[in-house]
Amino acid sequence: MDGFKKFLFQGNLIQLAVAVVIGAVFADLITAFTEGFITPLLGIFGGVPTFGDLYFEINGSRFMYGAFVDSLIAFLLTAAILYFFVVLPVAKLFDRFISEEEATHRACPQCRSEIDRAATRCAFCTSEVVPEPA
Repeated sequence: MDGFKKFLFQGNLIQLAVAVVIGAVFADLITAFTEGFITPLLGIFGGVPTFGDLYFEINGSRFMYGAFVDSLIAFLLTAAILYFFVVLPVAKLFDRFISEEEATHRACPQCRSEIDRAATRCAFCTSEVVPEPA
């Protein structure tokens, strides 16, 4: 039972649960944005489209492809917003962080562990190393 409690209260599991909830709310937000702003903008080019009502019939079976078009627009907007406002800035932040860390650390020539540039001895294999200027 202790292992299960430990699993439930791990930081990763809680972060994942929060991410799922925020993702669901974010999807609703994008859907509302699509229906409230993007669809009317498309209406400038010939009336306000109501994709949700579009369908075709084959032998009396109705295929509601309009709902798919609405969902596709919402998905593409969500993906674009996530990419340009989350993925790219975080990638740039990581690149900056990694380049700063690379400036202060180097690989040990003996064991290839990461050590400080000013170190005279490796903390992992204890071999002597020549310090590099900062």
